[in-house]
Amino acid sequence: MLRVAASATNPADGLAPIAARRPSMPKPSAMDTTPAPPLITEDDLRHIALWAALSAERALPIFEGAAPADLRPRAAIAAIRAFAEGGVRSAQLRKAAWDAQAAARQIDDPAARAAARSASAAAGAAYTHPIETPHQINHVLAPAAYAVQALSLGAGNKAEVTETELQRAIAAASPELRRIVRKMPARKPSKGAFHALLHRLDTALRR
Repeated sequence: MLRVAASATNPADGLAPIAARRPSMPKPSAMDTTPAPPLITEDDLRHIALWAALSAERALPIFEGAAPADLRPRAAIAAIRAFAEGGVRSAQLRKAAWDAQAAARQIDDPAARAAARSASAAAGAAYTHPIETPHQINHVLAPAAYAVQALSLGAGNKAEVTETELQRAIAAASPELRRIVRKMPARKPSKGAFHALLHRLDTALRR
């Protein structure tokens, strides 16, 4: 009598049907559990801080021309420069930002107020959060936008000065800063002259 070869699909042979066999699942690789890199690193914050300091420094003479005895905006710029050059994010830096903001509230001249706000925003740029919300890009752009505003307010040829200072701020942005801006959610157009400056800067730095 001929013997029938055992079939892999015949339960009588003592083997499970092929369809019932479950292939072993591969174990997760180490890459599957590696956390995503942060949106903004400490080095990124230093690049942001440097551009912020450069912007605020340009507008500082506007404030000091109106209030030469008030050194709070100057102190805020010095604090953010120190961070940009390797310093720590200290309580002194945060306080300097608030002090410059207080100086802005206490002066009547609109251009000087904008210059003080530029200094305050510059010191606050070190605290840009690494989260993907459009609001965070404002921390990056505000020092330059306030500086442009300070330099153009009261100018006889306001539109020309605004354009010149915008282009100057954009040219001063490093490749590293542009890379950081491109990682962050973009601003949408919104109403108001200041928000228009923010949008112009954001759009230009993403090119």
